[in-house]
Amino acid sequence: CVLTTAAVQLELITPFQLYFNPELIFKHFQVWRLITNYLFFGPVGFNFLFNMIFLYRYCRMLEEGSFRGRTADFVFMFLFGGLLMTLFGLFVNLVFLGQAFTIMLVYVWSRRNPYVRMNFFGLLIFQAPFLPWVLMGFSLLLGNSIIVDLLGIAVGHIYFFLEDVFPNQPGGGRLLRTPSVLKAIFDTPEDDPNYNPLPEERPGGFAWGEGQRLGG
Repeated sequence: CVLTTAAVQLELITPFQLYFNPELIFKHFQVWRLITNYLFFGPVGFNFLFNMIFLYRYCRMLEEGSFRGRTADFVFMFLFGGLLMTLFGLFVNLVFLGQAFTIMLVYVWSRRNPYVRMNFFGLLIFQAPFLPWVLMGFSLLLGNSIIVDLLGIAVGHIYFFLEDVFPNQPGGGRLLRTPSVLKAIFDTPEDDPNYNPLPEERPGGFAWGEGQRLGG
């Protein structure tokens, strides 16, 4: 996001080369727009800093919290959320989806930490599940469209319901399963309890001092 914004500020590229445009993507094969529309929050200013702070903060807290040791599941959440937002973006006429992605991360974190008390600029004190709605209200006060916030909340709720709620319901089950290819790439394989390591892999390496008698 920082590099993309810097490139725009330096006029190396323009936002018109980054925004989400289904016609340019599917008819002119400008597939990079599927990714770049998430990487631009506008020119450097309050909105850019606000989104970057929240993106970094809640992405880090999710990774170190409920996704600790589950990097593949964390990446899968990114892919699932990005795919849903892209599909919804075909109908809501949004050109940049980065802010919606940030709100999605905030929503998932807030629902997984329902008892955390939040302090919003020292003005409001509330429980974590209300944070996405407070951010949407703040965005409305700034004169921004709330469609992007509602999209992030909707996608975040879909992921949270499918991952955390539905599997625990009577008759429910896990509908979201992280592909094995992602687990193979991002997760450390579990140790095999029946694995007998080679001598050089054992603690201390080779047993240099333990010779064998010749001829017998």
